[in-house]
Amino acid sequence: MSDHFLQMNNITKRFPGVLALSNVSFNLRRGEVHALLGENGAGKSTLMKILSGVYRPDEGEIIFEGNKVKFDSPLDAQKLGITIIHQEFNLFPDLTVEENIYIGREFCKNNRWRLDVPAQRASVKEILAKLNLKIKPETRVSDLTVAQQQMVEIAKAISVNAKVLVMDEPTAALTESEIDSLFRVTRLLKEQGTGVVYISHRLEELALIADRATVMRDGQYIDTVDYETVQISDLITKMVGRKLGDIYPRRPPFTADKKVLEVKNLQRKGVLHDINFSLHQGEVLGLSGLMGAGRTELARALFGADPIDSGEIWLNGELTKIGDVHQAIEKGIGYLTEDRKKEGLALGLSVELNIMLGNFPEYSDKFGIVKEKQCEETSQKLVNALRIKTPHLQQAALNLSGGNQQKIIIARWVCKDTDILIFDEPTRGIDVGAKLEIYELMNRLVAKGKSIIMISSELPEILGMCDRILVMRSGHIAGELNQANASQESIMKYATLED
Repeated sequence: MSDHFLQMNNITKRFPGVLALSNVSFNLRRGEVHALLGENGAGKSTLMKILSGVYRPDEGEIIFEGNKVKFDSPLDAQKLGITIIHQEFNLFPDLTVEENIYIGREFCKNNRWRLDVPAQRASVKEILAKLNLKIKPETRVSDLTVAQQQMVEIAKAISVNAKVLVMDEPTAALTESEIDSLFRVTRLLKEQGTGVVYISHRLEELALIADRATVMRDGQYIDTVDYETVQISDLITKMVGRKLGDIYPRRPPFTADKKVLEVKNLQRKGVLHDINFSLHQGEVLGLSGLMGAGRTELARALFGADPIDSGEIWLNGELTKIGDVHQAIEKGIGYLTEDRKKEGLALGLSVELNIMLGNFPEYSDKFGIVKEKQCEETSQKLVNALRIKTPHLQQAALNLSGGNQQKIIIARWVCKDTDILIFDEPTRGIDVGAKLEIYELMNRLVAKGKSIIMISSELPEILGMCDRILVMRSGHIAGELNQANASQESIMKYATLED
């Protein structure tokens, strides 16, 4: 008998005008972590949605524990022990952690319509303890951080005692300690015989947990390899179909002669404390630190999205007051939010409209009538330049992959021609090929005299792209490092140790 207790053979899936999967095969062994790799749009999520019953394949078969199976709904897959943690959360924000974990599977006394609160509460506490998650079961999900919500999704999946667990970008919003907890639980699941399919763009991270890897590209199967024997550079080549070389493209060092931004004694009670720094023309300034250190809060304050209590902001040598987002944009500051779906995009609108949002005054005549032809031409140029994968400009942003959605927001600010760009986690959830394109775009922007503040939780990215690095801890700047003396160890020292 084959040790592949799950086999997906020759899977093909078509959507109107798109061949999403073409003759793709995939297999999973008991007690292994099998990484599923590929660029955004490669077909990974579509394949897993077929496995979990969200979609039905047009061709091909699924064999599970020796039996050919068909799923008409996610519930059919879950009944057989196959569950998926989606990249986008699937929680009820107004319900508690406990209610979300056991919704539809509540503990009832004597099989009657009576909730066994003590038994259910004890089970939830046991699951949370496994994850080393210090959250009370009665906490409302809307009161949790993004990282905590992700861990609740994982707890929910663990609660069904899944035989196959699919994790789609499970660590995208997690801190290092939470990732360690996730890996510990994943190894425990392996020991219990659970097969884990792990989708992630963090190739270095996968080396710590994955046994094998299957690579997909453009909806097709490329190869399956043993993770511990393959070079990451070879995986990247398989994923993108070309060699990328250094993933962090080099650029000439910037000249620190013109300060475009100075922040002096910035304060926001309970959030930001005595923030002082400067940004030079043509510089990429990194903001590093652990989750909750205040990086996003600082970015929002600079962009006028959150108020400040005191302090000064100087732009090009002039004291400036930024009271709201509109004033920030007028003064040449753009902000790429970390939450692209909630704060960055109008998901129901087209690619073109999302790019042009905020830019229409510059593309209108003196009567306020929008120059539609010019908008279309500009949007198409930006789609081509940033390699946004969309069948046409009128495609709804909702239907694009996460990486392409991120590029749409970048295109908007490139169109706006802002002088200072704040990129908050610009490559989160984006494949390695798209990351390189964004890095190259950043280099082109600073070469033209633009200045960038880059917030990232990925230390190699901060080290590879930034001229200087500010490390935040507990709402203040704990240290400043130049590219020459920066290392992962020095960043973590400032991020974690008290003065």
